[in-house]
Amino acid sequence: MHFSFGEYNTSVHISQEIPCIETISDDLCDLNNALVICDENTASIAGKICGGQKLPLCVLKSGEENKNWISVNVILEAAQKAGLGRDCVFIAVGGGVIGDLAGFAASIYMRGCGFILVSTTLLGMVDASVGGKTGFDLFGIKNLAGTFYPAQKVFMPLDALSTLPKREWKSGMAELIKTVILAGEDFLEDDLKLNIEKSVLFKGGIVSEDPFEKGKKRILLNLGHTFGHALESAAGLGKISHGEAVAWGIVQACSLGFALGITPLTRAKKIKELIKSNGYDCESPHPSLSSADLDADVLIKLMQSDKKKKKGNLTFIVPDKKSAIPVILKNEDELSLLKNILKGTNAL
Repeated sequence: MHFSFGEYNTSVHISQEIPCIETISDDLCDLNNALVICDENTASIAGKICGGQKLPLCVLKSGEENKNWISVNVILEAAQKAGLGRDCVFIAVGGGVIGDLAGFAASIYMRGCGFILVSTTLLGMVDASVGGKTGFDLFGIKNLAGTFYPAQKVFMPLDALSTLPKREWKSGMAELIKTVILAGEDFLEDDLKLNIEKSVLFKGGIVSEDPFEKGKKRILLNLGHTFGHALESAAGLGKISHGEAVAWGIVQACSLGFALGITPLTRAKKIKELIKSNGYDCESPHPSLSSADLDADVLIKLMQSDKKKKKGNLTFIVPDKKSAIPVILKNEDELSLLKNILKGTNAL
């Protein structure tokens, strides 16, 4: 699969086996001018990829709690110590966190170097690896700092998924469910590769039309994310997985959409049941939070720092009859409605 995101071009390669370093690098880089970036969980996969090649290797600490400027600095320092020039390439091996960190570092190293991604998680394959959003958490806020910098190549080896823990599967499934909702069809298949292919094609098509989220297309991919990112921050980054937070956020978006007369009740209930049947917490307030009144205020304050805010107003994506649409809350009555949903007094 090939996509054009503005001035950037990305090729996506889905295979069963983990690719070797020669396949990954191909014509894009000299192997003497490359840095492999992974974390503690994917170091063994990075070793398989490199084979006998002695490439500079940067191993980061794993987990959302390490998605920060310190990790970015570690990558930049590793590249500088290896003597890599502007024509080098960063090869990231990992899930969404590693892809975001390595992609951001690539976008600023000597004003931009090459970037190749080997995605090793379901969440990374169906969401984080396509479209070029990079970045890290800052001041306790999810992905506050970042750039648009699509990888030149993305590899999705299904064998890398064989050892994923249950929590990582749930994180990825949430993004697959989100794609089903946006596509307006039930296309979850028994074949995992087919699910991934359909999700990548759907997302790639949307991002190709709106690569820098300036229009009304790409923003739809944020379904559940305004709620979800606020929950991740409120609970403590890393305490709740991204997918668990997004799944919860989709249900809250359904409640908001129904209250605003946008989401039909039958569709809202169907979506909630789909998410609940996959083992996600759906109710508000979320079980990880304590006081309904206090936590509603905290979540709204965190939403005020969300990147999707427009002209000072909160923007949400809510399901409609067939897909989803953006809505902007502009007055006190609408904010009061939002607060009641977060407290659980005006939820589905």
